[in-house]
Formats: sequence, C-alpha cells, structure tokens
Amino acid sequence: MSDPQQPQGTPTGAPAPGPSRKPIVLAMAALAVVGAGLLWFALRGKPEVPEPAAPSSPPVAAAPTPDAQQAAPTTPTVPLPPLGQSDARVRELVGPLSPIPELAKWLASTEDLVRRFTTAAGNIAEGESPRAALSFMAPVGTFQVVEREGHTFIAPESYARYDVVSRVFSSLDTQASVRTYQTLKPLIDGAYKEISRPGQRFEQTLSNAIQRLLDTPVPEGELEVVDTPGVNYAYAAPELEQLSAAQKHLLRMGPANARAIQTKLRELQGALALPRASR
Repeated sequence: MSDPQQPQGTPTGAPAPGPSRKPIVLAMAALAVVGAGLLWFALRGKPEVPEPAAPSSPPVAAAPTPDAQQAAPTTPTVPLPPLGQSDARVRELVGPLSPIPELAKWLASTEDLVRRFTTAAGNIAEGESPRAALSFMAPVGTFQVVEREGHTFIAPESYARYDVVSRVFSSLDTQASVRTYQTLKPLIDGAYKEISRPGQRFEQTLSNAIQRLLDTPVPEGELEVVDTPGVNYAYAAPELEQLSAAQKHLLRMGPANARAIQTKLRELQGALALPRASR
C-alpha cells in the first residue's frame, strides 16, 4: 500500500516522521472521478427546454417565425474560450455546483483545470494514482498511525484530512452538473483527445474509472497496516494490498469518507448513459 509518507510506528495519534515522498492525493474520486473533478465531465444529458405553452385561443399565425424558433432554448449558447484559456470560464461554471466554499478555492489555486481532470479520470481508469493532476487538492496534515497490542492501524486523524473532499463531492448539484457538462463538453473532448489513444472515447474511460472506484471493497472497522521497508506502509490484509493504487488511495480516506464517495458515484452513474465498463 504505497503511501505519501513513510511514518514509523508511533504512539496513538502521533504524527509520523518526515515524509519520503510528497503527499499522494485521492482524486476521486473523484476522484475521479472522484473528487471534485468529476462534476465537469461525469454527467451526460441535455438541458431541459420547457414545452411551449398551449395557446389560450386558436393561433393566428400559420407557423412560428424563425425568430420565435430561435428563442425557444432557455439558455443562450455562449462561445467557449480556447482550451488553454478556459480556466476563468470553468471556475465561473463549476464553483457554484457545491455550496461548500472549498470547491471554488481549489479551482482558484491552480491552472489548466480541464486537462488536469481529464488526466485524473484516465489515471483512475488505469488504476493509477491521480496525485500529479490533483496535487492542488492535497490534504492538510501528515499520515498518522496508532499502535495497539502489537498491531498498527491508520489513525482517525489521518482519515479526517479527507473530510472536506468527501463533503464537497457529496454536495454536488447533480442537475446543475448535467447542464455544466453540456456547456464544457467541447473543452473536455478536446483535452481528452490530447492524451487518449486513437479511437478511444472519454465515455468509456469515465465508465471504467467510476466502476473501478465502486468495486473497491471498504472494510468495517480499523484498517491495519504493516511497516514494509522500502515501500512504506502496506495493508496487512492481502486482498486490500493487491488493489490498484487508485483503490488503495480511496481506502486511505477512511471507511466513512470512502462510502460517501461511493454513494455519490452511484448517484452519478445512475444519471449517465455510459458504455459498460471494459476493464
């Protein structure tokens, strides 16, 4: 279980000594899918257009005029900026999708937002860590463990570092996210085309990423770890240690946060028209 820190056995709640690597961040949750990034590209759908009101009396005109037909959409089409100049527009559209201010703060703290999140989705789909793409969402604090009766467990304080990520992701407005996806879809497709193999569709990659996180087993109770020289802490349970890096990072958010992320992913998955996961 690769970890952002390499702490040694410490007293209850004590921070581990200095890190051997930079903190590894979960997307996810997003990522993928997870984290806050999914809200841009996770949903497919069309903006709702109201039905024309029934006339109170027989219509006078035989057919609607071109101007009337053009006035039907509820939201005018606003040209998108080029991908490399899209951050301001993305922040404007995505920030309000959660009532929790941390989302807007994260978006303001970095650049190249669409590329970062399409990359993170690809990472998770392949089972890899999205830490490079989502480094701006790094949790505050250090990885901590507790020792009890000769066993080492991940400390509750370590899980608490991810509480904000879980709350933000769970708070996303699904219907508003659908509309935002439709607006940003040309940028998303353009960013994904830069990193994908010929013929590869983003929808398939997204489906694979979501399913990978949903397939992650989340055990009840504490998670035991063992200090493995050279590779940092590893999960004591072989079935957990053999999971992909993306799945193991989801577990490191803690059982409560991981389940909250999975619950929201299922809600989003239910609103998608994605192909079956192929991984």
